[in-house]
Amino acid sequence: MKQAGRIDIEFNAIGPPPRDYANGRNAVDLAIDEFMLPVSTVLKSQFITARAAARHMRQQRAGVIIFLTGSPARPHIPGASGIGAAFGAVENLMRHLALELSPAGVRVVCLRSSAMPETRVIQQTMDAVAGVAGITREQAIASLANSTMLKVSPKVSDTARAAVFLASDDASMMTGTVLNSSAGAVWD
Repeated sequence: MKQAGRIDIEFNAIGPPPRDYANGRNAVDLAIDEFMLPVSTVLKSQFITARAAARHMRQQRAGVIIFLTGSPARPHIPGASGIGAAFGAVENLMRHLALELSPAGVRVVCLRSSAMPETRVIQQTMDAVAGVAGITREQAIASLANSTMLKVSPKVSDTARAAVFLASDDASMMTGTVLNSSAGAVWD
């Protein structure tokens, strides 16, 4: 804010390593701390950065806050309860902030993607899945693509283009909503 004089866009792509929250294990087998880690890191960080940006955006009467979640926000696979709960809470936080900030001209939206195989997080997850399933990482990654309606996994560049759209004037009438860019891993 001190350098630019205003804040127009806030985007936070935080996430803990999957091994830290036992991604892939069923909820009944998780320790409380493993389940709560995504909530206490992802949700907390999203709240902190959105709140800080919102205070400036509200005064300038403009801006867009873009939350990022993943397909586990809409349960569709076992073993993603902790991150799914965090993503679901982030999407709910987005709706509350949109309700509060939209009258001041601040848009608040969410981008829901799905597993992007070129990211470190998904590579670590696929290594764990492959080890448990007795398959190769490549086979695990192929199963990700096959689990989507489009039979492809999103790339980071796909998610980035969706975020650029949400930040642009082309999305000026969007607030309080989730843009589902999951290649059909989940549907609304």
